[in-house]
Amino acid sequence: MRKLILCSVVFLLSPVLQADDTFPGRQTYVNVAVIEMEDLHKKFDQVAIIDVRSEYEYKTLHIDNAINVPLSSIKFNKQIKNLRSMGNKPIIFYCNGHTCMKSYKAAVKAESMSIKDVFAFDAGIFDWASKYPNKTMLLGKKLEDASKLIGTDEFKKHQLPPSQFKNMMDINKKSVRVIDVRDRFQRSGSSLFSGNEEWIPLDQENKLTAAIKKAKKDKKTLLIYDEVGKQVRWLQYRIEQLKHKNYYFMKGGAKAYLDRI
Repeated sequence: MRKLILCSVVFLLSPVLQADDTFPGRQTYVNVAVIEMEDLHKKFDQVAIIDVRSEYEYKTLHIDNAINVPLSSIKFNKQIKNLRSMGNKPIIFYCNGHTCMKSYKAAVKAESMSIKDVFAFDAGIFDWASKYPNKTMLLGKKLEDASKLIGTDEFKKHQLPPSQFKNMMDINKKSVRVIDVRDRFQRSGSSLFSGNEEWIPLDQENKLTAAIKKAKKDKKTLLIYDEVGKQVRWLQYRIEQLKHKNYYFMKGGAKAYLDRI
């Protein structure tokens, strides 16, 4: 097993070869070294922490002092090489955790560029924020209190199955505002509800914020969908911050709707 040594102190790495249902990625990426949460916390100032999620996710919630280098960015290789050229700190990649594979993929990609001492923090941002809120940033400010995190139950309260989502839209056309927040690649030039929706990708932050404020002012219910029902979880923090209470997300996103029909 690989070991990470810093100033003669050894990180305790998880047994990546051991099957672990809690972290299914460890069974797929058996050659990627991982770091456990307490070990990362102990060596917080001695490593370079890289958030490989989208910029929108990063801006919403991230580990304090983490650098955002999206795995999907065409500049990923260049940015990681530049980071390594500035020092020899071990590089820790993280994403949303547990079932998210981006941290492993980032480690594999870095190692393919002959970059050494790279690790995946596969517990991810939610576990970290829950345990170390004082070292977590939420919407540009220190989280401090983990109770400010939106739990799974609260997220589920604002989910509607595709059929109910469409029914609400059809029945209440004048009192709802439907928004597709998929990116241009996911959307591929096609909408689900042509003529009855707006397309505002998540990365158009100012436009999306303006739409939420307008819906609140007009007392309209927001009906929002993404590709698979996961990205909207980050948008929920923005909506709650703007104090708009009437909103629903399509459970499973556009994929679930298309599978249904």
